[in-house]
Amino acid sequence: MHAVSVGETRAAQPLIDALLAAYPTHTLLLTHMTPTGRATGKALFAAQPRVVQSYLPYDTGWMVRRFLRHFKPKLCVLMETEVWPNVMAQCAQQGVPVALVNARLSGRSLAKALRFPTLFVEAAKAMSCVAAQTESDAARIRQLGAPAVHVTGSIKFDVTPPPDMLQRGAMLRQQLGSRPILVCANTRDGEEALILDAWLQQNRPDVLLMLVPRHPQRFNDVAQMIRARSLHLARRSTSGDAEIGVDVRVFLGDTMGEMFAYYAACDVAFVGGSLLPLGGHNLIEASAVGKPVLIGPHTFNFADAADNAIAAGGALRVADAADLCVQAMRLLDDAATRIAMGERARHFAQQHGGATARTMALLTPLIK
Repeated sequence: MHAVSVGETRAAQPLIDALLAAYPTHTLLLTHMTPTGRATGKALFAAQPRVVQSYLPYDTGWMVRRFLRHFKPKLCVLMETEVWPNVMAQCAQQGVPVALVNARLSGRSLAKALRFPTLFVEAAKAMSCVAAQTESDAARIRQLGAPAVHVTGSIKFDVTPPPDMLQRGAMLRQQLGSRPILVCANTRDGEEALILDAWLQQNRPDVLLMLVPRHPQRFNDVAQMIRARSLHLARRSTSGDAEIGVDVRVFLGDTMGEMFAYYAACDVAFVGGSLLPLGGHNLIEASAVGKPVLIGPHTFNFADAADNAIAAGGALRVADAADLCVQAMRLLDDAATRIAMGERARHFAQQHGGATARTMALLTPLIK
């Protein structure tokens, strides 16, 4: 199974667990292309000896060929959007069926792929089956010529909050104190500055802002942004178990693998990558913890999930960083509305489950 980075690796967990349970004599090779993805896989499956990790070679024919000859997989499972032409070609040459699961394809990505039909159209045609997240994703993937495209839903709805992470979140909340907390999670380059400037305009020292950047290499840069605005900062990585004083205005979540804990510790969650035209990130985790979710205007990578969450009353779309802070304050000041919205978010996350079982039904004939 290939899960390129952190988000794909976390999303793959229910399917990996299901495969290991269904095939107790098999070993699962979990590949990545980023160090953070590999670290996430190690954290999730440290106690599972039948999960072996490796980097997937860059999409070069001879390297992929040697990789496949070394590991001799019976099946190649690609998570979400990872369609690599040479991987497809080499799997076809060596008789390895390929399944694209939890698949999504935005209109933008389809347009880019159609510009290079000899690469991506041929790769799509080589797939044994596709398990798409939504009807819209399936329609776009069919335009690339992929056969056997099925709609199974998103496996991310089957990711349940780990009890140890919920407990860690409760402990973190005690450490942070009784102030209302807004978490801005999975923020991307350019978004933190917008959020911090809008936050300063609110002038609400009675509310704690928690920032959790998506990419760890930016942790120190974001810390510097906070200090440059004369906001008192505390960092998760250095605070230990010490109580966070009321003079701290911003708490920086600069650790990996604790997203569920951050969501559990907050009162309102904003999911980043959506203030700027970056496509947004997974809002299901925050919903599953029962938190009201705010998202920006740019969610084309998770369009159906975002629209469905809004329709269910568990999420709210904001126009920009200023609107984000206004809507967050409104919810933080209105406990009844906030709690009701969080429960609707939880129900939204629960009612869309079952994608793992539907995906397993597609993979089983390929394995046998």
